[in-house]
Amino acid sequence: QVSPALRSPRFPVWLCSLSGRHSVLFSTDCRLLCDWRSERRFQLYFCSGQPEQTRTALLTVDTHSHHWEEAPREGPCSPGRRRPALEMAIRSRWPGATVSWNGTDPFF
Repeated sequence: QVSPALRSPRFPVWLCSLSGRHSVLFSTDCRLLCDWRSERRFQLYFCSGQPEQTRTALLTVDTHSHHWEEAPREGPCSPGRRRPALEMAIRSRWPGATVSWNGTDPFF
């Protein structure tokens, strides 16, 4: 039997399947579940359990950033414009959001 806490988590948790690998994306801010105003700028933790990940990645998500604030790069199809699969998964929940890896090299 599933406990009530598993059906209604206290903290936001997303199970991800990226490139055929399972991982967890979560936040320690319970306001993300009930207050839409907290979705402006917040932090998410990412854990893939893969050998190439040596520590839990801390990501900062900004849902009110503007595309013109990004640094200019090559064309939209060039390798410099490609985004990691994790960023694209985050943008499926928060379209147009920018994701900062906070000094960690994007590994997923």
